[in-house]
Amino acid sequence: MITLALSKGRILDDSMPLLRSAGIELLDDPERSRKLILATSRADVRVVLVRASDVPTYVQHGGADLGVAGLDMLLEHAAEAGGGAVGLYRPLDLNIARCRLSVAVREDFDYASAVKQGSRIRVATKYTHLARQHFATKGVHVDLIKLYGSMELAPLTGLADAIVDLVSTGSTLRANHLVEVERVMDISSRLVVNPASLKLKREPLRALIAAFERAVAVPA
Repeated sequence: MITLALSKGRILDDSMPLLRSAGIELLDDPERSRKLILATSRADVRVVLVRASDVPTYVQHGGADLGVAGLDMLLEHAAEAGGGAVGLYRPLDLNIARCRLSVAVREDFDYASAVKQGSRIRVATKYTHLARQHFATKGVHVDLIKLYGSMELAPLTGLADAIVDLVSTGSTLRANHLVEVERVMDISSRLVVNPASLKLKREPLRALIAAFERAVAVPA
């Protein structure tokens, strides 16, 4: 049995065409079913639904053989674990769930003046390691405030001067009178594989990875 870890939302939605191209169909509707382990049209493949931030952990520790996770989660996970590959093999950029990790502030906040060399600002984010690394390269000291949701509230309530979060269209920022002032990095979702699984289930996993590669190569 091959176990694939996915997270609900955009990654799951964008993964569906790739799964179909690989000959895999979910037998239950993930939006209606309360099941966390979903059977597929292939008797040897199942899908487990986990939080996006948990996908690297499930794959790393063998709870899943492979998974789909955003580059943001993979880099943050690696940093939390002390850096390095952290036991994850990343064979493929799936080019789905594309967005960017950016810095945003209130419309009336003078970001350029606030981040002068040697300055200090308060930053709210769930990507504390990536944010610290970004501002360190700029010579800016940050007081990091870890949040898990409603990031846009932090500058509006005075909790933080800036946020570091994922941005796609920017509509949520605009609706809350925030502006994107700096792009940290471009993000897309990657296929990650447990190295031990790749040894124990070499042939079926290699075939599945190859099927994903073919699907990604086909123009949308």
